[in-house]
Amino acid sequence: MLFDPQANKPRQTQAPKGDVIGLGGIADNMYLQQVIVDFGKRSIMGIVNVTPDSFSGDGRTSTEHAIAHGLQHIKEGADILDIGGESTRPDATPLTAAAEIARVIPVITGLRAQTTLPLSIDTSKAVVAEAALQAGATIINDVWGGLLEPEILRIAAKHQCPIILTHNRRDGGFPAQPDATPPLLFLETLKTELQQLVDTALKQGISRDKIILDVGIGFGKTFQQNLLLASNHDFFCSLGAPLLLGTSRKSFIGQVLDAPVTERLEGSLATAMMGCLQGCEIFRVHDVLATKRALQMTQAMQAVRISPPQ
Repeated sequence: MLFDPQANKPRQTQAPKGDVIGLGGIADNMYLQQVIVDFGKRSIMGIVNVTPDSFSGDGRTSTEHAIAHGLQHIKEGADILDIGGESTRPDATPLTAAAEIARVIPVITGLRAQTTLPLSIDTSKAVVAEAALQAGATIINDVWGGLLEPEILRIAAKHQCPIILTHNRRDGGFPAQPDATPPLLFLETLKTELQQLVDTALKQGISRDKIILDVGIGFGKTFQQNLLLASNHDFFCSLGAPLLLGTSRKSFIGQVLDAPVTERLEGSLATAMMGCLQGCEIFRVHDVLATKRALQMTQAMQAVRISPPQ
């Protein structure tokens, strides 16, 4: 089965050798063996927060509400669902692995019973990632890029599932850079650090075609640095991995628009359209339908654009 984002359902096909997610992985998670995410097309990842303290205010505190929220994302056109049980905002209270598993596994199993879409587990804990893959998840989304718990890279390698490696400058991640850092130097340094994440993942046995990169907007960067990254994703395309855009409802949008988190839709859509034009392939969002329509319109115009004569 190859996942077709345009049809929102699996389609029968002859999968290319070596491209199947999870060859040699968990036998009882058939989705690891049957689902390929087509990253050649723009894919929308709908966020399912199973947290009471999500920065975006959309956290679901019950399994039933979280499952319903995920199904609504699918109805609106999501290609992937990203399920997370621990808030990643800087002042969030850390969870134990057991508490995180208790939150996310019932949601993953509930959604897996009702959809064949790729399910991503948003975690930095190796044991949570393992449990999620056992329950039916097919992608690992680690906001620490494997730096916090390197074992998570070995879990991804064992299952040969896609892993999203996010650049992070918070404590425990890469060193912070001051606002005075020249923009080009800032981008070049971050690109080098992303390459370091890729190299480490490859050394742990993760296939290159299973690596997805996120520049980490909002993770240990200043307002100006976040704005710079949101405007320059094409700088990182040469790394050779699909780029995930994770800007939805984030604080730098609120700073530009002087808007609370509940009023950042327009700003989030603007960043998505900019990212689309700069080569981003996966869009992790809270507002699936609005993003899907904005991207469809952007791509339609982009397809017929003619460069002016010199």
